[in-house]
Amino acid sequence: MDHAIEGNREDVILHGLIMKLFDVYERPYTTWIRLYNPDGSRDQLRAEMIQIENQKERPAAALYYASLGGLEKEVKALIRQGEDGNSQGGFFGNALQAASHRGHGKVVQILLDQGADINIQGGNYGNALQAASQGGHTTIVQRLLENGADINVPGGFYGSSLQAAAQGGHETIVQELLSKGAHVNYQGGPFGCSLQAASQGGHRRVVHMLLDKGADINYQGGPYGNTLQAACCRGHKAIVQDLLNKGMNVNSYGGEYYSSLQAGCHGGHEDVIRILLDEGADVNVQGGIHGSALQTACHGGFGKIVQMLLDKGADINMKGEPYGCALQAASHGGHKGVIQLLLKQGADKDVNYQGGKYGTALQAACQGGYTEIIQILLDTGADVNIQGGKYGSALQVACREGHENIVRTLLNNGAAINTQGGLYGNALQAACRGGHKGIVQMLLNKGVEDINAQGGVYGSAIQAASSKGHDMIVQMLRDYGS
Repeated sequence: MDHAIEGNREDVILHGLIMKLFDVYERPYTTWIRLYNPDGSRDQLRAEMIQIENQKERPAAALYYASLGGLEKEVKALIRQGEDGNSQGGFFGNALQAASHRGHGKVVQILLDQGADINIQGGNYGNALQAASQGGHTTIVQRLLENGADINVPGGFYGSSLQAAAQGGHETIVQELLSKGAHVNYQGGPFGCSLQAASQGGHRRVVHMLLDKGADINYQGGPYGNTLQAACCRGHKAIVQDLLNKGMNVNSYGGEYYSSLQAGCHGGHEDVIRILLDEGADVNVQGGIHGSALQTACHGGFGKIVQMLLDKGADINMKGEPYGCALQAASHGGHKGVIQLLLKQGADKDVNYQGGKYGTALQAACQGGYTEIIQILLDTGADVNIQGGKYGSALQVACREGHENIVRTLLNNGAAINTQGGLYGNALQAACRGGHKGIVQMLLNKGVEDINAQGGVYGSAIQAASSKGHDMIVQMLRDYGS
């Protein structure tokens, strides 16, 4: 396609070769599409090739690909041959949407002149207007509107043409759509509304354009819950300040991160956090995928933000899912500096707290293989044999993950080898399941009492090893009497 686009468009021989390639009933056409589909990257299209093979689907029509590439001469020729300008197929759904998204204005006009349905639905963007809006092609947007494109038709990836333009920061197109009657508060699409889309994208001027046209600043919905949370998550501090100045409630809740403060903590945006705290953001509100702002910052390893939250009264010992407590969140994230900060300010009380996804801070650190953190926790008084969590004990976690040095550290600190419980029943079964020969040998040398102990998802150590094809470990166990 690139060679055709760059070639001499008046070359009769080149035109003939392209038209020959565009013969959909010949093998070269389908082979070309399956090896190099112009719709996307080669890797993506090899996957599509497999899908086509599996589903026995034919590629899109030749007119679609000619329009996608902006091949005006071939588009005209294919139409003369009787190709249907409204046929469905391809990533963009039809020839008009493909040409609109790629910015091929002359091809768009050719298709319209030949009767292409300007409002035909389908493809990734739903319609040609949304495709052109997302692509940032102002002239094509204007042409489509002049020819009767429905400005408020719902559907497509962005839900509406306005949201597509807003998310891309295409100011001229946003203005054009608004002036032609686009619904500024239409709800739908991946960002819920156009204002949230613009805020997430960091397009400050578009945000103000939408607000000036009556966009609902307090709309609740979308992945971020509200516009402020979207801006906070992406670190757009100017937009954050603008929204607050316009009267947005700093403590509006909802969405994936539940609060704007947690959203800002997730991205590690110190300036945004500072603004939110100065505006009175609640540091201890619970909810969202990380449980609280403090747990979010701890898991992300943002030490300065952790200190800012603590200085504003964040409860260092507050409990909640998914990490149970701040110390466990930092331990799972592997953030030594944050752990030391927490321990200095009172989190040592939680060193043996049981709860959260990983059971204890020690188990969380063992899963990640963080040797230094494990030693810090042990020195602080972590109980090496405390029970709980998915794997039952810190030793079982370390055995499952194959962290040989950590297993040794735990054993040297009194970890009980023969404790029963957890997903794999005991440490030996966990090591056998993972195929960790060195750890299996270490456990056997340290005195496993019952090599045939029953329990866990595999029933026994030898069954765990056998089920995963770890033949050498199976033989080791047999040598020890299994």
